[in-house]
Amino acid sequence: MNTSASLSMPSTPNSIRAAAAVAFTILSWAAAFPFIRLGLQGLTPMQLAAARFATAAVLVVGWLIYARPKRPSLRDSLLFVLSGFLGIASYNALLNTAELTVAPGAAAFIMSTSPIFTAILATVFLREKLNRWGWLGSVFSFAGIGLIACGQPGGLAPGSGATLILLAALASSAYFVLQRRLIPIYGPLASTAYTLLAGALLLSPWLPGAMSALAAPSASAGTLGAVLVLGVFPAALGYATWTIALGHFGAARASNFLYLVPAIAIALSIFLTGEHPALTTIAGGLMAIAGVAFVAWRGRV
Repeated sequence: MNTSASLSMPSTPNSIRAAAAVAFTILSWAAAFPFIRLGLQGLTPMQLAAARFATAAVLVVGWLIYARPKRPSLRDSLLFVLSGFLGIASYNALLNTAELTVAPGAAAFIMSTSPIFTAILATVFLREKLNRWGWLGSVFSFAGIGLIACGQPGGLAPGSGATLILLAALASSAYFVLQRRLIPIYGPLASTAYTLLAGALLLSPWLPGAMSALAAPSASAGTLGAVLVLGVFPAALGYATWTIALGHFGAARASNFLYLVPAIAIALSIFLTGEHPALTTIAGGLMAIAGVAFVAWRGRV
């Protein structure tokens, strides 16, 4: 990322469209954290993931029928299944389970370390390199995660909510590394669509339980609303609008906006769930984001 990139006010129709796409993406991705918390009031973590991506799959299938993108080869189909397993099924299973105990704002800050995991995996599998500043920034960021974990149940003990979110960030990063090989062939929208569809299919064993829970007389409208919001906005439309932002700003400049996600997630969490972040969450979150920004700025060879 180029953290010094100018984020000037848009002045052309294309730049206005791109700015609106960025705003929509960041708001919808930030909203995912509190809405997961709301959805878990009526569904188990796996049921919530299954219902969310079944909803997204309806939109994805409609787009695939309309756009008719290039179909993946057998080998690439297996890569999309792996992407769906890592970036959709595993990520959501871990994050949803973690949010049973971890506050949405803290979860958003911990997830902000995903770019560091991506950089580390890229050094292993794509032969990219981190310099000493990159490793120092990574250590500083993870120290911030440790500070956040101090204020959450279980801290960083194995199996705690904070460690599950770190595993979710790792799974998401592995997905991003896989996508780097697929996007040049199929394009970002088609790659996202195939991945979301694969993830939805992998989560489908939990869908009947989710449908039963949502149809039960005791089911709340809030739970159903959370499922619809999560499936339509962060899962389906958010990725589409992010593609528009990437096409206009470029990956480095557009990624600067992702630093806003935790702050917006906290604000939405206060409004939607009434949960206020602890001082350790704020301090640790700032350390985590600063470390990620430093890795992006000075960490690559």
